[in-house]
Amino acid sequence: MKNIFVGNLSFGATEDSVKSLFQAHGIVDRVNIVTDRDSGKSRGFGFVEMPNDAEAERAIAALNGTELGGRTLNINEARPKTDSAASGGAFRRGGRSRW
Repeated sequence: MKNIFVGNLSFGATEDSVKSLFQAHGIVDRVNIVTDRDSGKSRGFGFVEMPNDAEAERAIAALNGTELGGRTLNINEARPKTDSAASGGAFRRGGRSRW
């Protein structure tokens, strides 16, 4: 199972449009376009999960630098999520510490 980062998405991109782009290269388990929690609008990036590592590698190689919705995509294997609490991210709001 590979988790793939898809950056520089147009704000009009949908999960279906991203899924169809990747399905040309193999099976897609899930697509998640990240949205702003307050406005609900796309943040311009998302993730694609593909169960077959070889298909995922081919999709990354084939699609990185291609266009979708007028924007050039930045596609690579997603890095593991880091703990934002260590940098104070979980405790900061509006630029001021709560402590």
